[in-house]
Amino acid sequence: MKLSQFQFQLPKDRIAQDPTRWRDECKLMVVHKKTGEIEHKLFKDVIDYFDKDDRFVFNDTKVIPARLYGKKEKTGADIMVFLLRELNKEQRLWDVIVEPARKIRIGNKLYFGDDESLVAEVIDNTTSRGRTLRFLYDGPYDEFKKLLFSLGETPVMQWVKPRATASDAENYQTIFAEHEGAVAAPAAGLHFSRELFNRMILKDIRKSFITIHMGIGHFRKVDVEDLSKHRTDAERMIINAQAAQEINETKETGHKVVAVGVTVMRALETNVSPSKKVNPTDTWTDKFIFPPYEFAVPDAIISNFHTPCSTMLMCVAAFGGHQNVMKAYETALEEGYRFGPYGDAMLIID
Repeated sequence: MKLSQFQFQLPKDRIAQDPTRWRDECKLMVVHKKTGEIEHKLFKDVIDYFDKDDRFVFNDTKVIPARLYGKKEKTGADIMVFLLRELNKEQRLWDVIVEPARKIRIGNKLYFGDDESLVAEVIDNTTSRGRTLRFLYDGPYDEFKKLLFSLGETPVMQWVKPRATASDAENYQTIFAEHEGAVAAPAAGLHFSRELFNRMILKDIRKSFITIHMGIGHFRKVDVEDLSKHRTDAERMIINAQAAQEINETKETGHKVVAVGVTVMRALETNVSPSKKVNPTDTWTDKFIFPPYEFAVPDAIISNFHTPCSTMLMCVAAFGGHQNVMKAYETALEEGYRFGPYGDAMLIID
């Protein structure tokens, strides 16, 4: 398929800047992929479509406060540093994006905090994604990490809102977030509340947790018309033996596996055997899914409404069918659905 087949007009005011008051009371569009039928529900109704021993697979990554504001040495110019990932714990090395990038050179020192309590030095500017910083902190690692994260801001994408607010620290995190490492929220998981989890328990709907540290590669502009030529950023993914066994047993007994979000879809499809079994793994995935694609594991997916020409939209269309999904997006615009990580949700089932 071609990039232009995923284009549509998305008014800026349709991108949600904040979530609904209650996580599970956003709108839910249900798309039946075999018939193309569309239903309009609330998210808390999602479990009505599943039965005992069906299994939801969640991404339990935890978003770090990845956006830091500081000053450049000598000039005092304002800079923004976006933490991408930790490269070396002992040496305090981080892969980052620095803006404005054109004035940052190797050897420059950057200062953070009102009292300039944290200093970093640019040691490399040749990485494909930005710069490498060494934070100059001689104290214990735990102290350094605490200071670094205390100076950081919740990394809500700036196309959603220009600056994060205090409420984003909670809103931009799932209730089951556990393992630090993401710089963007697994948005489909944001809709699950403790009350909804309790209702799943009462209905004997199962849960499994895997970890995919979501990066910003999903939000990078696709600049090739031929999608087969696009390359995505790699993300670390961890599927432990217990989760793999639970998912495989669910499939073997004829029950449904529900992928909660695009990151989970990618992970489940990355390390699957020819016999359609999920293997335990701790690896990196740069798998890019777009139509046509035959899924081996998920029987249903939950996703937010994504931006035009995004890789996340392409992945959803690969599961639901391009025609069904683009029609659903057209309906979403007509019916007042909200887009983006704080927006409404879509369930695609057979």
